[in-house]
Amino acid sequence: MQLIDDRCNTGGDYRELMSASLTRQDYHSLASLRYLLRRFLRFSKDLTTATAKLTPEQYEALLALKAFSADDGLTVAQLSERVQVKHHTAVSLTDKLAARKLLTKRRGAPDRRYVYVKLTAAGAKLVAALAAAHRHEIRKHAPGMIKSLSRLKK
Repeated sequence: MQLIDDRCNTGGDYRELMSASLTRQDYHSLASLRYLLRRFLRFSKDLTTATAKLTPEQYEALLALKAFSADDGLTVAQLSERVQVKHHTAVSLTDKLAARKLLTKRRGAPDRRYVYVKLTAAGAKLVAALAAAHRHEIRKHAPGMIKSLSRLKK
């Protein structure tokens, strides 16, 4: 019985990597890092839900638009990649955010198959406030994350 598929989502072959032995410190560092990431993600979910009534994916979409948009915004496909959701999920996310007037959607001029999404002023203001709180929280946990990552890098 095969316990783990030989390929990850990227299609890579991990059999050789998975046979490498890990030390007790490796396990500790991996578990510590995942714990700190989960704590941060829990904070994020609680904050975005309580203060802005956003799902984590909706906040991630707003953040990606703020961080990576060109002048005309991002396509839904680009946003889908940045948020790591399927295309139809990104369409649903953007529909809901557009209904709340946090972003706009428009068809591409030369090629109408592309839909571009862009933050509105209200969306930019909201993501700025949420991102500031996230930065503060991640700075609290950064030393532990950096320590775990540094140990794994050796």
